[in-house]
Amino acid sequence: MGDFFHVTIFQPVYNILVFFYNIVPGYDFGVAIILTTIFIKTLFIPLSRKQIESQKKMQELQPKLKEIQKKHKENKEEQTKAMMALYKEHKTNPLGGCLPLIVQLIVLIAIYQVIVSITEAGLTINQADLYSFVRNPGEVNHLFLHFLDLTKPNYVLAFLSAIAQYVQVKMLFQSQKKDAPAKAPTDEPDFAEIMNKQMLYLGPGITFFIGVTFPAALALYWLFSTLFMIFQQMVIFKAKQA
Repeated sequence: MGDFFHVTIFQPVYNILVFFYNIVPGYDFGVAIILTTIFIKTLFIPLSRKQIESQKKMQELQPKLKEIQKKHKENKEEQTKAMMALYKEHKTNPLGGCLPLIVQLIVLIAIYQVIVSITEAGLTINQADLYSFVRNPGEVNHLFLHFLDLTKPNYVLAFLSAIAQYVQVKMLFQSQKKDAPAKAPTDEPDFAEIMNKQMLYLGPGITFFIGVTFPAALALYWLFSTLFMIFQQMVIFKAKQA
């Protein structure tokens, strides 16, 4: 499994990063990470789009799902059947947003391992991991814009990454809330809304913690990955309103 991950995920990401590093004027590792992020996120646009649309559909179905839960609260089997029928009717899958998340998590792990690999090798490139058509640049310049050390944690990048994640999640939830049917007044707690609020603050909190714990290169990747997602959401939401 380790060899499979190394060959199919780690090596491609490693070579993409080194390729961009070779063509960036001034050999800026940070700019190479940004270009790698944009390239990878562009490849995953279909998956990301599916994830966003799946999340929106699930939010739109929440009122009907609650009706089913209330109607069949004494019979879990009938409740499950009714939910499955609802998903089939609206051509949606409750797990539809999981695959894109898993793929992005795998890529994030690969990016982290690539950065750690280069850092632990004394900022040098391992020739054994390079494809024949990718030139070995030798020692890597670890400074972003000639002053920010990407091998050490950086509080500013960590904070910016957390803010970007907050904006991205809030934008998604606001769109879901806008598209969802009006809910009837009830004294029962809205667990979906409670979970959304927890995610709104918990996600950025975890992002900030990771940013101040691991090399700044990872926070830089996460920041531009999230900014790309924000732009993508804006395009998708605008297209749906047109």
